[in-house]
Amino acid sequence: MDEAFTGVEAQLGITAACRLTGRSRATHYRRLRPVPPRRARVPQVQPSALTAEERAAVVELMNSEEYAELAPAQIWARELDAGRYHCSVSTMYRILRERGQSGERRRQATHPAKAVPELVATAPSQVFTWDITKAAGPLKGVWYHAYVIIDIFSRYIVGHTVERAESAVRAEELIRETITRNGIVPETVHADRGTSMTSKKVSQLLIDLGVTRSHSRPKVSNDNPYSEAQFKTTKYMSDYPERFDSLTHAREWFDAFIAYYNHEHRHSGIGWHTPASVHFGTAEEVRDQRAVTLAEAYARHPERFGRRPRPPEIPQTAWINDPAKRREPAPQTP
Repeated sequence: MDEAFTGVEAQLGITAACRLTGRSRATHYRRLRPVPPRRARVPQVQPSALTAEERAAVVELMNSEEYAELAPAQIWARELDAGRYHCSVSTMYRILRERGQSGERRRQATHPAKAVPELVATAPSQVFTWDITKAAGPLKGVWYHAYVIIDIFSRYIVGHTVERAESAVRAEELIRETITRNGIVPETVHADRGTSMTSKKVSQLLIDLGVTRSHSRPKVSNDNPYSEAQFKTTKYMSDYPERFDSLTHAREWFDAFIAYYNHEHRHSGIGWHTPASVHFGTAEEVRDQRAVTLAEAYARHPERFGRRPRPPEIPQTAWINDPAKRREPAPQTP
């Protein structure tokens, strides 16, 4: 391209030669007068800047035992009150940034990792889990609080109430009433870390009864899956009100829903049986009757089935964070 441009430039001129060869005129002239290389910039030291010795003294001062946890502004003010001036607050920050010390200077709180709750139930009345959900009242900003206690093995709601506010006193009363009515003291009661769940009254009740207390990790909703799933079932009901007219209305609705949930709702997690059937030990009889019905249907029309039908199995264990799936730490190689 350079040879072709040189060959036609003398005859046609620069503009025509550029048009003919497709070269930009700006590029042509820039090559004729290349920009001189820039000289490296020499950093300038301000006459008012601190010397290296003064900067080292400021660092030593800020990292001293007396000032190590104070902000530069605090150090500046205290030194000024003592009749000493070293540099401005901004210079103190600049010196700290240069040394990677511009973060939080105070001791930070450290919290040990919360233990993962691992609970297993092989029969009813071994592990209860509970939580509180809000239900909208008649006016904006008015909420009712539904307390619900569930047996994780059977999914049976063993206790519930609806109150105007969340209260540790009412939570303690409900748990006491539920255990008394159930007739069997559970081994464990699980909940999240709400104020009522971790309150002294509830904790003392469980200690007095010899019940193990278990809590979800902070901000981990999967640690209380049974309560979360049950609340979703509740609020997805077709007749769940957008707002309850009164506390009485809320209590009546929850009473009717929980009666339905315990005795009519077929739960997928327990082989499509009702929670009451599993909780009170009639699920195996129901399953046997289902097996008879399916066998009769198969005998009438075997061609309609890919294989001999069987009713769903009833799970023999229920768990929160199955211990069998715990990840063991990898062995250390020497």
